[in-house]
Amino acid sequence: MRDLLDRRLAGILLHPTSLPGFGAQGRFGADAHRFVQFLAEAGIGVWQVLPLGPTHADGSPYQCLSAHAIDPRFLDVERLNAEGWPLAQETERTPGAFDVLLRGMTPAQRVGFEGFRAAQAHWLDDYALFIALKAVYHQCGWFDWPAPLRERDPEALRWARHALRRRIEGICLEQYLLYSQWLALREHARERGILLFGDMPIFVAYDSADVWSRPELFLLDDLGRPTHVAGVPPDYFSATGQRWGNPLYAWERHAADGYQWWRERLRSHMALFDLVRIDHFRGLEAYWEIPVSCPTAIEGRWVPGPGAALLAALAEEAPGLPLIAEDLGIITPEVVKLREDFHLPGMRILHFAFDGGADNPYLPHRHTRDSVVFTGTHDNDTTVSWFASLSAEQQAHVRDYLGVAPEEDPARFLSRTAFASVANLAIIPMQDALELGGEARMNTPGTTEGNWAWRFDWEELPDDLAARLRHMSALYGRLPQA
Repeated sequence: MRDLLDRRLAGILLHPTSLPGFGAQGRFGADAHRFVQFLAEAGIGVWQVLPLGPTHADGSPYQCLSAHAIDPRFLDVERLNAEGWPLAQETERTPGAFDVLLRGMTPAQRVGFEGFRAAQAHWLDDYALFIALKAVYHQCGWFDWPAPLRERDPEALRWARHALRRRIEGICLEQYLLYSQWLALREHARERGILLFGDMPIFVAYDSADVWSRPELFLLDDLGRPTHVAGVPPDYFSATGQRWGNPLYAWERHAADGYQWWRERLRSHMALFDLVRIDHFRGLEAYWEIPVSCPTAIEGRWVPGPGAALLAALAEEAPGLPLIAEDLGIITPEVVKLREDFHLPGMRILHFAFDGGADNPYLPHRHTRDSVVFTGTHDNDTTVSWFASLSAEQQAHVRDYLGVAPEEDPARFLSRTAFASVANLAIIPMQDALELGGEARMNTPGTTEGNWAWRFDWEELPDDLAARLRHMSALYGRLPQA
């Protein structure tokens, strides 16, 4: 981590779903590669994304079907066709379509595919069976499947693997193609001097291949139901807290085998990214445990987490521990010490900086080099909309602190503030680069509808945007090294 962030860099936060292009969401194709080129022209050295995993119906990348798999909707068909993998467009991507690819693979393609299956078998086999069974049972959660499959009876699993073998192989091939497309994008970014910055949710979804395949690693009752779930107490985003609903970990089981599940999870992320944000870092020191019967997060309690033991294991897996701690929320001295003991940068959010007095840790004069400054994150409103929501007195205070004129655009002056910060890494959402309003907000915490759908269009980019961003990067010493 010290090697990667011992220099000043600027980044853009944009989830690939928000890229332009064909279909309902962005993909790993031509528009993604064009975005890398835009970043290079703009003097941006880091592209931050949200988790890439396959989502549930609500589209949240923080409630994925797998801690390792990539969302199949990212697969770019045009790129496949250009690379000699002929496949019809999205509406015709059925298991039968992947049968055609399986039968038509060249020897070299077959070798690559089989090598991927062998290397990723520790998660891929269970994931492919899980997805195949969900299709058979009309996308019902695994906890509503017939008991032999729900409880992973060995004979039932053998039957399912045999009966669904072609579908399973197609799902494995789909993951191979997704990984291949992302790694090609990563190589393009590396050639242009751009780091890819990923995101690891601390918890996994209840209806996921991970919980179904390894139930002993989670706090479940004899019927496989959670006894307690994850969330956070009342905070900036919600007066009743946030009840996420994820099952909690049986940490003593993880500790017993040296946190192997977590090691494998980090290994998968480091194959895809240069840096990884660990979401809700404070949950490693202590997490909010909510009884499953409680409809809100108010009645939870803090329970000690694995802390240094887990991070020490991860440091063995990835020397230098290239993690950035999402240390937002209720942060205690113990959380700060845990982060500092492992030399992990924390986060500073400028939208949070102007409440209270001059000792607010998010104010620019309180930043430190070992931190990452954001105007806002995917959970915040856009800067234009945030500033508009402030009272006239609050707006005047922000402008007074920053020394900006009344007519200056808030997205522009707050982005410049982030770039000017002493923090080694400064990141702005693409929405702020485009100076967009609340219609472009990515997510509103505590809500389940209307999120994760924002996309930009190339026509929205001002002709001078790349030059303006590059000028700011140069002005504040953030240009990537040649």
